[in-house]
Amino acid sequence: MTGSLLSVAGLSLGFDGDGGFAHILDGVNLEMRPGEIMGLVGESGCGKTTLARAILGVLPKNSLRVKGGAISFRGVDMLSSSTRAEQNALRGRAVTFVPQDPFTSFNPVFTIGEQIDDLMKWKSPLREQTGEGRLPALLTPYPRRRRKLDRAMIMETLEAVQLPQPAQILKKYPHEVSGGQRQRLMIAMALLPEPDLIIADEPTTALDVTIQAQILGLLRKLATDRGVAVLLTTHDLGSAYEICGSITVMYAGQEVEAAPIDTFFNDPAHPYTAKLLASLPDGEGGMTGIPGEVPSFYDPPPGCRFATRCERATDACARRPPAEERGANHLVRCYHPLPARTETVKGITS
Repeated sequence: MTGSLLSVAGLSLGFDGDGGFAHILDGVNLEMRPGEIMGLVGESGCGKTTLARAILGVLPKNSLRVKGGAISFRGVDMLSSSTRAEQNALRGRAVTFVPQDPFTSFNPVFTIGEQIDDLMKWKSPLREQTGEGRLPALLTPYPRRRRKLDRAMIMETLEAVQLPQPAQILKKYPHEVSGGQRQRLMIAMALLPEPDLIIADEPTTALDVTIQAQILGLLRKLATDRGVAVLLTTHDLGSAYEICGSITVMYAGQEVEAAPIDTFFNDPAHPYTAKLLASLPDGEGGMTGIPGEVPSFYDPPPGCRFATRCERATDACARRPPAEERGANHLVRCYHPLPARTETVKGITS
């Protein structure tokens, strides 16, 4: 499949805080194609989750200020021009979400089945097919025939995410299942509306390493089989290596490099990307840190925000570098990119 599914162009936004205005995202650009699995990587606090939540439209509007840019999904402007009906058709339906902590995402006082039924009442693809989506929400019943068809979809999807005895799990409360099972349930709920894009916000952080590998493999298989695009936000490069076909690197609210997965690990062009990779433990247990500190969002430096920690920086870096094409689908924002590598990285572990 070709063409753009999701386009983020020059997005700048921030929040009013005690120290003034925090410039959280600064001219961020991102492009995804249908069916693509992209990793959004960078240090904690670089703006990955803020960007993901901006796409979903779940950032607090009372303190958020968008200073420029656009988010377009299948040609619909998700920031300003779309109507409420279009927003509802996109968020939770065409675009779904897998959270970082599945336990806090469930309501503890309702059974898992009740919560999934509630999701399907409003976001089932069958609702649009029957024309119910045109009716006011409060006046819309849950037809018995569609409820039966939705329940069949639920059972099929729970089996697809490899949950044992799904009928019994639906009767349980969230605290009665394991962390791995809760995350599988979250993946199932993200798949049930038959979306075009799933945003997964560090979905394996709360899980142990063995379960992490199972969840990532399952998410990759299901997304590939169903042709669903996935935007995976993570600081774990091992997770990105396992599932992603491409990588976008963020630093302090700016995207600095975008590349196919093999190019990202074998031929990084931006100095920050290279230092990020060098910070991974090597085969002998050593690792290299990145000197310096991340700049303040209240008073960020002009231009490239990594310039304060970069040995290659010059006066030119006081202006934001344009995105330059280094190779096929490989873009870098740097006036002094690293020379191309010839050696190949054999593997990586998280």
